[in-house]
Amino acid sequence: MELKIAERKNAHIKMSLVGCAGSGKTYSALLIARGLTDSWDKIVVIDTENDSSHLYAHLGAFKVLSLPSPFTPEKYIDAMLLCEKAGMEIIIIDSVTHEWENLLDFHGSLPGNTFTNWNKVTPRHQAFVQKILQSSCHIIATIRTKQDYVLQEKNGKMVPEKVGLKSVQRDGLDYEFTLVFDLNTKNHAVSSKDRTGLFYGLPEFKLYTDTGKQIREWCQGESRETVGQVSQRINDCKSINELLAVYKEYHQFKKLLLSECCFNKFIYFKIPVSINFKMSSIVSVGLFAIFSFLKKRIMGLKKSNCSSPT
Repeated sequence: MELKIAERKNAHIKMSLVGCAGSGKTYSALLIARGLTDSWDKIVVIDTENDSSHLYAHLGAFKVLSLPSPFTPEKYIDAMLLCEKAGMEIIIIDSVTHEWENLLDFHGSLPGNTFTNWNKVTPRHQAFVQKILQSSCHIIATIRTKQDYVLQEKNGKMVPEKVGLKSVQRDGLDYEFTLVFDLNTKNHAVSSKDRTGLFYGLPEFKLYTDTGKQIREWCQGESRETVGQVSQRINDCKSINELLAVYKEYHQFKKLLLSECCFNKFIYFKIPVSINFKMSSIVSVGLFAIFSFLKKRIMGLKKSNCSSPT
């Protein structure tokens, strides 16, 4: 045993894209994969979706490994081992939902006590998860979602009520991934889990090759400022030119920076937002008046609270 200094160097991302049908999981996964490597021929898709990945052949000459039914955990593990031996750098598993559905069918077919029968299911699923986590490749797993319901009492009757989308996989699988993107029907993504710090807190955006490049830089240990750090830089700005410089430098945070830069420009510098932020002068004057009014009210309340008897 040996004590070592913590260091992130040449890490391999383990991430998932979660969304319903038509949310762009496969397409987005391929774009991210291309950003993670310099060559399409280092990317492979383990396809359980009836060879749907071939629909995106126009993007580049990536590899496809079609996985036939039944979609057992062992078959997924063998497929990943084959891809690693072939020298692949990025494995897209499209999708891991079929693995869990297969295990649910297996569990339902077992005789005897349903609770104790999970002892025959969980080890197989855990072996599949551990293979993903211990793989020498970058792993991008896609996960289907479905509408989730709970029973609520209404007028003395129990009725189903929608409570949002639920991943079609075993509960808690998202904890195993370093990065999780939730995609909607507009193909926009938002990070629901982000241990890289690159995307957490950002408004929804589309996933592109640049997204993969950002992740690659993080995996290689290259320093890259996070949303929180950039936000602090905005707050530290002392002039309009400094604000503009930050806004232009961090284009990946464009939507977030626009609102923060505009707010700081009003509150701290009392100058209407100009065409540099693509806002009309009429809107600028209106917003300036609103922010000025709010600032005066806040300052007035603070003074009132300070002068009130205790």
